[in-house]
Amino acid sequence: MARSIVFLLVAVVAAAFAAIQFASDSLAAAAAVPGALPSRISPAFGAAVYRTLASFAPAPYVLSTLASLDLSRGDAAAALRASVRLPPSPVRDDLLARVALAQNDRTLALEYFLAAPDVAAVDDEVRARAVRSPAAGYALERLLERRLALLGTHPDDVAEASFESGLLANRQAWREVPDGKEQGKWLYRAMNDFEYAVDLAPLSEKYLIAAANQAMLLGDLPRAQTLFARAADANPGSADAIAGLGVIAYQRGDVETARAELQRARRIDERSLMVLSLERFLKQ
Repeated sequence: MARSIVFLLVAVVAAAFAAIQFASDSLAAAAAVPGALPSRISPAFGAAVYRTLASFAPAPYVLSTLASLDLSRGDAAAALRASVRLPPSPVRDDLLARVALAQNDRTLALEYFLAAPDVAAVDDEVRARAVRSPAAGYALERLLERRLALLGTHPDDVAEASFESGLLANRQAWREVPDGKEQGKWLYRAMNDFEYAVDLAPLSEKYLIAAANQAMLLGDLPRAQTLFARAADANPGSADAIAGLGVIAYQRGDVETARAELQRARRIDERSLMVLSLERFLKQ
């Protein structure tokens, strides 16, 4: 008798796990190979199994799957009910953000995207704001940068946010009165942002060249030369870094060195932006 009960329990458990597996497969049917078993199972079956599970075993993966399913069906209210049952986590914040978007509450959605943080979603909003006002995009990108730093995110991700802030600061600078006080403030903000990116990712050619160009724009040739040299050390195959050193040489009156650096850079990439810039200087 006892053995029969054990066998029955094992069979029930096995059937339950099989049902859950089939349910998971059915919810992923869109990604399945046509004709494979998952593609033949109705998604409605999967949804029913997961809703049953949520009623007595609301595991996070069950609730998050249901919330995503409800969002795909356009049922934001049901997605919200599933999302709020999740424990605090980036997944919960991201789902709540998408629920808020579905309910046309962009302000609340942005708060949750920042909390998650969902870098791609926040950057989408940054770009949208920057079309109207680079300063507004800059303010939001800085919020993202601080959020990433607070969470102990990998320095490379924080560096990229700081780099993006620098680009936005420059965009705002060109909207200000030329040579005015506000333009100067934005140009120096960009310099600080690029240098912070360099501090976090000191071997990044991209950040070093951005900072070098900014220093050159601000008239700090010694700093620009140091940064271009560091970029060339980080990547000896960087045409931009070598041509940048040529531009510095030209601006210091050393035309011979500038021409030599141009030839070196051309052999690497004759269409690089810094090569083209140096060519224009030498044609003057």
